[in-house]
Amino acid sequence: MADKTVNKTELVATIAAETGQSQATVNAVLDGLFQQLAANAAKGVKVTIPGWLSVEQTQRAARTGRNPQTGAEIQIPASKGVKISAGSKLKNAVKG
Repeated sequence: MADKTVNKTELVATIAAETGQSQATVNAVLDGLFQQLAANAAKGVKVTIPGWLSVEQTQRAARTGRNPQTGAEIQIPASKGVKISAGSKLKNAVKG
């Protein structure tokens, strides 16, 4: 596990310094990226950034579960989720 977490503000500042863009511009681009990832995932459209990541909607089937406090069976309805997969460039960066 990493000892430090980089938050959005730090990420924006770093990208702005590396690219020479203003922090406001970088922040707007990141916000636009996240909005498009969410909108496409909600529509069931897979978004792929080759080598880096892919984001897609997943389906979870209805199933029977148990209430951990009472042990009673409960019905868990079908639902949707999001799957984010790392691409080869991201995986290789982690491997070193």
